[in-house]
Amino acid sequence: MATQPNAAASGQFLIGGDLKVNRLGFGAMRIVGKGIWGNPENPSRVRETLAKLPDLGVNLIDTADSYGPYISEDLIREVLHPYKNTVIATKGGLTRHGPDIWAPVGRPEYLRQCVLMSLRRLDVERIDLWQLHRVDPKVPREEQFGVIADMQKEGLIRHVGLSEVNVEEIEAARKHFDVVTVQNLYNLANRQSEEVLNYCDKHGIGFIPWFPLAAGKLATPDSVLSRIAERLKASNGQVALAWLLKRSKVMLPIPGTGSVDHLIENVGAADLQLSDEDFAALEAAAK
Repeated sequence: MATQPNAAASGQFLIGGDLKVNRLGFGAMRIVGKGIWGNPENPSRVRETLAKLPDLGVNLIDTADSYGPYISEDLIREVLHPYKNTVIATKGGLTRHGPDIWAPVGRPEYLRQCVLMSLRRLDVERIDLWQLHRVDPKVPREEQFGVIADMQKEGLIRHVGLSEVNVEEIEAARKHFDVVTVQNLYNLANRQSEEVLNYCDKHGIGFIPWFPLAAGKLATPDSVLSRIAERLKASNGQVALAWLLKRSKVMLPIPGTGSVDHLIENVGAADLQLSDEDFAALEAAAK
C-alpha cells in the first residue's frame, strides 16, 4: 500500500518570522454550501476532510467569517480545536447578502466586530493571522488600517495580511503594521498579480494564491500541462500546484475541497518535482 502524501514535502515558510507552516495549505471556502452560502451538502464528508488535514501535514488553514457566512469557522472549531501546531488564518471585511453576493464594509467598528466574532467562533484568545478580505473603497483606508493596527497592539491579532491588493496598497498598509501575507488571485492561467508576487518575494511576504488549481485552456487534452501530467503520472491539478510551489519560495497555495480523496490528491502535489524544462514549458504555454 502506497504511503500517503505529506504537505511537509512542499517545504516550510515562516509567516511573520515566527509561525512555521508547511507551504501547501488548505482553503476552507468550499466546505460550505453552493455559492459559499449555507451548510455543506454533505456535512459528514466535510468533517471527515477537515479531520484528515493533520494526518497529511497540512498546518495552514485559510478561512473567513464570510464563508457560509460563519459556517466555515464553526466547522473548523468543531473538528480541529484546539488546533495543535496548526495556524488558522481568517479574514474579515466582507458582508454577505445571499449566494455569491459579497459587499465590502471597512468601517472600523465593523472590522473590530469581525475580529471579535471570529475569536469567539474559533474559540481562541488571539487570531494567528487575520487578513483584511478587501479594502473598502468607501472608507478611508487609513481608518481601516488604523483599527487593524490597534487590534494588533491590543493582542487580538498576532499577524496581519491583506487580500486582493496592489503594491501601492501594501506599502500604504505597511506604514501601520507589518504585512506578513498577501492573498490575491493567481494561478498558472491568471498571472495578473505578477507584480505583487515579485514584491512579496523581495520583502519575504507570504503570497497566498487563491483559485490555485485553475489552469483554463492549459488543461485541455494534449496540452503542455496534460502531457507533463501524463508523463509524471500526476493530475493536471497536481502539476498546477507544483508549478506554483516552484515559482516562488514565498508561495503558499491553499487548494480547497470537501472530499478526502481530492484532499489527498492535492497534497500529493507536494511530492511532485517539476524539472526546470517542464516549468519553462508551462511558463511559455501560459504566456
